[in-house]
Amino acid sequence: MLGVAANTVRKYRSRLPESDIEPKSLGNLSDDDLKKLLMLTRQIDTGKRLPDWVYIHNLMQAKHQTLIQLWEEYRVIQPDDAYSYSQFTHHYREFVKTIDVTMRQYYKPGEVCFVDFAGKRIPWTDPITGEGQFAEIFVGVLGYSQYIYAIALGSQKLEEWLYAHQKMFDFFGGTTQLVVPDNLKSAVIKAGKTPIINSSYQELADFYSFIIEPARVARPQDKSLAEIGVLLVTRWIIVVLKRRRFFSLKEINDAIKDLLDQLNLRAFKRFEGNRKQRFDDEEKAILKPLPTKAFEIGRWLHEQKVNRDYHIYVHGHAYSVPYELTNQYVDIKVGQNKIEVYFKHKLVAVHVRSFLQGGATTENSHRPKSHRQYAQQSKAHFMLWAEGIGESAKQIVVAQFVSVPEYSLQGCKACSQLQKLAHQYGSNRLENACKCACDIKSLTVTSVRSILQCHMDEVDEPVSIQPQLPLHHNLRGAEYYVNGGH
Repeated sequence: MLGVAANTVRKYRSRLPESDIEPKSLGNLSDDDLKKLLMLTRQIDTGKRLPDWVYIHNLMQAKHQTLIQLWEEYRVIQPDDAYSYSQFTHHYREFVKTIDVTMRQYYKPGEVCFVDFAGKRIPWTDPITGEGQFAEIFVGVLGYSQYIYAIALGSQKLEEWLYAHQKMFDFFGGTTQLVVPDNLKSAVIKAGKTPIINSSYQELADFYSFIIEPARVARPQDKSLAEIGVLLVTRWIIVVLKRRRFFSLKEINDAIKDLLDQLNLRAFKRFEGNRKQRFDDEEKAILKPLPTKAFEIGRWLHEQKVNRDYHIYVHGHAYSVPYELTNQYVDIKVGQNKIEVYFKHKLVAVHVRSFLQGGATTENSHRPKSHRQYAQQSKAHFMLWAEGIGESAKQIVVAQFVSVPEYSLQGCKACSQLQKLAHQYGSNRLENACKCACDIKSLTVTSVRSILQCHMDEVDEPVSIQPQLPLHHNLRGAEYYVNGGH
């Protein structure tokens, strides 16, 4: 009736007399007690010396420590009662199973977001050069709803890392209280008990009002949801897209968007609903609102010394700062379109970013007064000054720039000398001297200076001519002297 072989029943009945249990009380025993009572088990050899597994496990935490080296130390003490290496490793693994337990983490809605890069990349081809490229896949997972975000990037550099966070927060429609990244250089400059966060990443955190809490080194359990998110993105998105051919990151991201929607709509295995539904119903409204203005992505350069020419160099291009900061140390934020310079956390200069190698961007207000005046020297500047003197002065100025239409070092020096002469002799005399120089066709500063020094510019007063004297007998004429006084 029970489908049990007669020999099996006979075997168990033969073992009952060997035990002290009455057949009537068998129904009160548990299954485990019955197995111990009626089933023959292999007796473990207790003659072997048992190692101190706690001590061995602690030693195994050291770097480069091997289990075979610890087994040799254990065996050399007394080889006769020592376990073989296979049994030693077996019992050690069984011991580790008893202590290596995982604590289940619970996260509140809007509390934490885990971010990481996937290990697998998606290949694509540059349509212009035909060169093969690889797209890095950034993954973000919300702790409560496990809602997933993914985007393809050109690299894992800082600018790409910050851009991915911006797009992730826009996708979620808000920010969480915590963000847990890995210890890549774009996020953490130096890992440890007190990790040093990248300045640009910390600026992003301050802007979006979240706290950065990096995972411990070699502790993937600190970001287990990120690992799960990466695994799901790899299985359902990356593996699928690697079979296709792409020619830009935009094409990859368009394909990711469709597959990502499908992934977030996949039903949970252990409970009802899906990631999208749980996010919309319970977590979306809890997220912190996004800032009203966009974050400006930039890379920080700290402790940069200002040169004697009151300029700092950023990627081969010089930018000016106020001359008072010469030989001081400033912090520089290199943005995509502008350069910001800070001194003691105070903004002191802003420039439009230039990619001209070896060039310089100088703001005139950063110069000392003497440098400012010298920097203003040009044909246009001197022409404007000469208009206030006169037409002749303009002709002299134009003559100094005949060889070079707009700027000439020698021409600027000559016109500066003209300005000094105007200050020394006055504008009127200078104009007159320039007119004299134009009249004699000598349009040089040397001629103008000589004219002024010799007072040739001063107009002579008309000389009065004596009228014809009347005839008089007392007046002696020329003939008187010709004839010897007769």
